[in-house]
Amino acid sequence: MHILIDQFGWLTGALISAFFIFFRYAIMAGFGYLIFYSWKRRRFIHRKIQQRLPSWYAVRHEIGHSLLSAAIFALVGLGIYGLKLAGWSQVYTDTSEYGALYLVFSFLVLIVVHDTYFYWMHRLMHHPRLFKLLHLVHHRSNNPTPWASLAFHPLEALVEIAIIPVLVILMPLHPIVLFAFATWSLTWNVVGHLGFELFPAGWLDHPMLKWLNTSTHHNMHHHYSKGNYSLYFNWWDRWLGTNHPDYEATFKALTEGSDNSVV
Repeated sequence: MHILIDQFGWLTGALISAFFIFFRYAIMAGFGYLIFYSWKRRRFIHRKIQQRLPSWYAVRHEIGHSLLSAAIFALVGLGIYGLKLAGWSQVYTDTSEYGALYLVFSFLVLIVVHDTYFYWMHRLMHHPRLFKLLHLVHHRSNNPTPWASLAFHPLEALVEIAIIPVLVILMPLHPIVLFAFATWSLTWNVVGHLGFELFPAGWLDHPMLKWLNTSTHHNMHHHYSKGNYSLYFNWWDRWLGTNHPDYEATFKALTEGSDNSVV
């Protein structure tokens, strides 16, 4: 972001940033939608988590709110640039300053911290006093497509990304790490909202792989609007007993062929 602002100014830099955020989302979500909802739909229909297909109106809702989210994320990028000007940001550009190992370490820290933040923030947004204000827009996609990946109310979009300015203040982060994290996060959002189960049978029986969430996990959250609050990893849901009671059975039914729908 700071490169764009330095080159083009605050307003143009923010507009370019919003375009690239939305473009990256459109490429990833569009690819998933094209493959699973059009080109290869018959090939993968047995992996469709909810057998009914969402309406085009629902898809337009998802895309429209994702466009707003891209704008919000770009505005937060302006705020991070402001932190840099104020001397509060620890973003650095010389990779030799901390070394290659720190790049990997800081990326892993971002993932773990964000996963923890997301779980508790997500549970809080399901409180009755906050749900309609912040989270209802996202849950209008009760049978989500990949286009729902960034379909947030503007206030929720702000809450979703709020952890990044905090981390920029607290720890040194390289732009490469921030970009890699944004790509990782969007990828998992697309997978979670895909509507089709990608992971193979036996995933939840593996002692290590079971700690990574599946497409079924987040789809069931949208369908039932409770439980399955985590994003990347399944440890918070497992530790606190917030996995949907039918999560593992539903996943196994989809991947082992005994059934093919959560409905």
